[in-house]
Amino acid sequence: MNAFNKAQALCQQLPGFTELTEPQQQRLGWLCRCSPFLSRCLQQQPELMQLLLDDSVLAAPLDVTDPLTCLVEQDEASVFKSIRLFRHRSLAQLLAADLLELKPIAQALQEVSALAERCINSAYHWAYQQLTPQWGTPLTDSGQPMPLLILGMGKLGGGELNFSSDIDLIFTYPNNGETQGGRRSTEHHQFFLRLGQKLIAALHQVTADGFAYRVDMRLRPFGDSGPLVLSFAAMEDYYQEQGRDWERYAMLKARVMNPDGQYSAELKQLLRPFVYRRYIDFSAIESLRRMKQLIEQENRRRNRSDNIKLGAGGIREVEFIVQTLQLIRGGRIPQLQTPSILQALPQLTAHGLLNEIQQQQLTNDYLFLRRIEQLLQGMDDQQTQTLPDQAEQQACLLAMLQLSDWSELQQQITDAMRRIHQEFLQVIEPEEAAEPDELLVGRLLWDSAQSAEELAEQVDWLSAEQAGKLVAQVLDFRQESQRRAVGPRGRDYLARLIPQVLHLLASNQAGVSVLERILLVFRSVMTRTAYLELLFENPSAMQQLVTLCSQSQWLTEQLARYPILLDELIDPAQLYQVQTKADYQDRVRQRLLRVPEEDLELLMESLRQHKQAQQLRIAAADISGALPLMQVSDHLTWLAEAMMEQVVELAWQQMVARYGYPAGLTMGSDKGFAVLAYGKMGGLELGYGSDLDLVFVHNCDSLAPTSGDKAIDSRQFYLKLVQRILHLCTTRTASGVLYEVDTRLRPSGNAGLLAIHLHTYRDYLATEAWTWEHQALVRARLVYGDTVIAAQFSQIRAEILSKERVIASLQQDVLGMRDKLRQHHGSDNEQLKHANGGLIDLEFISQYLVLAHASSHAGLYQYSDNIRILQAASEAGLLSAGEVEALQQAYQLMRAMQHRLTLQPVLPPELSGLEDAKAAVQAVWQKLFKG
Repeated sequence: MNAFNKAQALCQQLPGFTELTEPQQQRLGWLCRCSPFLSRCLQQQPELMQLLLDDSVLAAPLDVTDPLTCLVEQDEASVFKSIRLFRHRSLAQLLAADLLELKPIAQALQEVSALAERCINSAYHWAYQQLTPQWGTPLTDSGQPMPLLILGMGKLGGGELNFSSDIDLIFTYPNNGETQGGRRSTEHHQFFLRLGQKLIAALHQVTADGFAYRVDMRLRPFGDSGPLVLSFAAMEDYYQEQGRDWERYAMLKARVMNPDGQYSAELKQLLRPFVYRRYIDFSAIESLRRMKQLIEQENRRRNRSDNIKLGAGGIREVEFIVQTLQLIRGGRIPQLQTPSILQALPQLTAHGLLNEIQQQQLTNDYLFLRRIEQLLQGMDDQQTQTLPDQAEQQACLLAMLQLSDWSELQQQITDAMRRIHQEFLQVIEPEEAAEPDELLVGRLLWDSAQSAEELAEQVDWLSAEQAGKLVAQVLDFRQESQRRAVGPRGRDYLARLIPQVLHLLASNQAGVSVLERILLVFRSVMTRTAYLELLFENPSAMQQLVTLCSQSQWLTEQLARYPILLDELIDPAQLYQVQTKADYQDRVRQRLLRVPEEDLELLMESLRQHKQAQQLRIAAADISGALPLMQVSDHLTWLAEAMMEQVVELAWQQMVARYGYPAGLTMGSDKGFAVLAYGKMGGLELGYGSDLDLVFVHNCDSLAPTSGDKAIDSRQFYLKLVQRILHLCTTRTASGVLYEVDTRLRPSGNAGLLAIHLHTYRDYLATEAWTWEHQALVRARLVYGDTVIAAQFSQIRAEILSKERVIASLQQDVLGMRDKLRQHHGSDNEQLKHANGGLIDLEFISQYLVLAHASSHAGLYQYSDNIRILQAASEAGLLSAGEVEALQQAYQLMRAMQHRLTLQPVLPPELSGLEDAKAAVQAVWQKLFKG
């Protein structure tokens, strides 16, 4: 038994049904068969039976004046029950009158709206009285209770509410203050917030008796993220500063549900300038044209010919025709300033905007579709506008309309919708350079009041779950942009950029994670219109932003933290260009030539910006494949060397300007100073964001004072020079730090001097240094210094590394240090660096080979990088060619993985084979230390 037959059967079981005459039984049976909702209402309220049999009662205007007058005295459960039963009973009467054709559809729509208005006001007055004993009463200046004004939007505002429609509301109150007369006092805003929440619950909450109305508050300022209630002043500020064109369109339908004679008129006056302009509103035409484009595109994409509201020629298009003409002309023609479509249509004709034939046809077709909609929803109290595809539902609709042929009804609907669509196409001529269709989905997501579920249906390149998440991100970002001080130009650029972003995501089949990264960048620049303008005016920059964000979380964070890097995206040819070592040196010099020497703050900021820009280019070339992975460390190291060279030069100039030259030095002479790089920089293995392990040495033997007016001890000069270098590197400016510098590898560690005489450096390494410090020396090299001191350092390094060592003791020291590191960092196999067979093990192998055999194989200490040390070990016969090749490949793979994991959390398929690489390292480790 289908639902319609079951509803009819239940009707026949009602108390007193058998006492009815046969015509009365047939009438009730037919009504219940048409609408299971009516059958449920009769089961719930059997007294309705007599009302539904009385034509005079059904034909009379619906009485909504008295039935809810006693609500104030009732408890919450009773109030909720009364409102729901009254709503169901009244709708049952209206539906029966509609089915029996006792009322025209226009009157039925008005009475459905009046019913909702009555329920809203009854719930409002009850909720108000419930709150005042505890919280007091908000009072006007004249001492009267201050109202919460309830704006009904959409069809409710126009007096044309659907049978089973949501009700769109906005809550506002006249002004702020403190309540009076209750057990406690509170701010007006808090009182009205509680009132709004209580009012919504009274209508929206599902109880044993169902619900009264689904309440939708999304049309309020700031949407779901905005406050539930606003003062008049806050409303005015919002609509003057941030009101969007679709909100003007929506506000055309606004009507105060509880007019008070004073504040409701003030509210209308406050909103009118936002909605209606005194001149022909050409500013709204572009927005309306885009809105029309969206409607047409949605109809093409979804082909909703069976939807009498949203399909081509549906109810929505009638609303668009009328509201468009109202919005454009209403400022000059006050008679158009009505929320009712049925009242506006004759006025459009009276003022020459539609002819009489157009007006009459639109009115007839609109009311015809509204009656179909009313009956569709009356079947089972469901909010639907889609024609049924099931035979029993089709038969029911035909019975409601007293028709017999489904194809005949379909033809009538098709003809009506075709006529409406022809009128729709004539409203606002399409622009020659209309916005491309591919941007319209993004425009809809950004600038629509549709629900998240409806919007997610537009995102057809993702799964339903992912589409929902993407829409949620866009809506959250939109709400955030409304709360922040973006300004009109910024909002305009965001409204143009977001559709472009979503189009690029769709083109690349990219999803939620990429959008999240892009929005991270947008959040950092949304209040800085120049960057939004840069992205909008340079489509290639926008494309590069999407590309880089899709490839790298790290790059995204860099762009978000330092938006000036967006300038680098303008020219893709430059962005992906691979540079030489000399290029890095030349470019930083040229950059600093444009900065006044005396402006230290700007010099430091310029250095940081330049380093970040160059690092961005390296990463972009890395991701694009323009720079082979194994050369990334070379470029990052060359960049660091170029930056350190400039830092030393700047620090030297500042020290000389203040203290003069150290003893024995003059302008143009060597500095007697060097920077030694250890660790990754020393081994040419820097990664993105690596620290610099540095040691600073000098060869000043004199204790004489410097040559300046503020003379100091010449050796103290070098100490202050290093302090200045560290200051230039590590001071945090708006663009962060230049490099984090670690100086703990200097002789005596943190207890030692920052600037060490070369002889002291040599003596320490020869007599006091631990084995692990000699291991570190293997990876040390001079990155700044004159030729004399460079030669001295090379001699010291060769001397220390080529010392003969007791192999057993050396092995014990190396293994001891490895165990300490493992205890400190762990040996999680997921860690490339500290895992068994990982990078640390491989580096220890290289360092051990140098310390153990450099006394007889000088080639082992010629270079500081692992690849060439291993090659030297092969040439010395310490490892086989196969072992060395396996170690070199393992090292290259792990370094490549480290680089790529910094840029993106997922490794590309080509970077595989880690377990084999670690196994090769472990095999050599076993041979050297446990064989």
